[in-house]
Amino acid sequence: MTDLQELYQSVILDHNRKPRNFGELAGANRHADGKNPLCGDEVHVALVVEQDVITDVKFTGHGCAISKASASLMTAAVKGKSRADVEALFLRFHALVLGQDPEGGKDLGQLVVFSGVSRFPVRVKCASLSWHTLKAALESEGVLAPVSTE
Repeated sequence: MTDLQELYQSVILDHNRKPRNFGELAGANRHADGKNPLCGDEVHVALVVEQDVITDVKFTGHGCAISKASASLMTAAVKGKSRADVEALFLRFHALVLGQDPEGGKDLGQLVVFSGVSRFPVRVKCASLSWHTLKAALESEGVLAPVSTE
């Protein structure tokens, strides 16, 4: 394993053990639940959106290390961003985990740790579940939106 792969693995394990922005979010005005029935990952994303900007975000749920770390890193990456910025980030992240990002994660900050996921197609859904759930929450307009990766 290369030093870079070891670093990426340690970041993922750290966010799995000590997820950032984990817990209930009082006052949330957007919500969505995501489930990956193939592996059992489940995530609930709650947002406070004010004037088209995510001012706060938290998640709850359970799943594998990749799923939980992805949700943790996602919440840190989108807090304070506009809906348009988040949608652009979603597209870049999705391309990254599918192995289709021509820039290889450049300018994605710590999200680049998921660049190797494309080599494991089964894990793409683990890494992207929270992102699809975030997208559904943004579109929910206060109604709980269900998401499934089936």
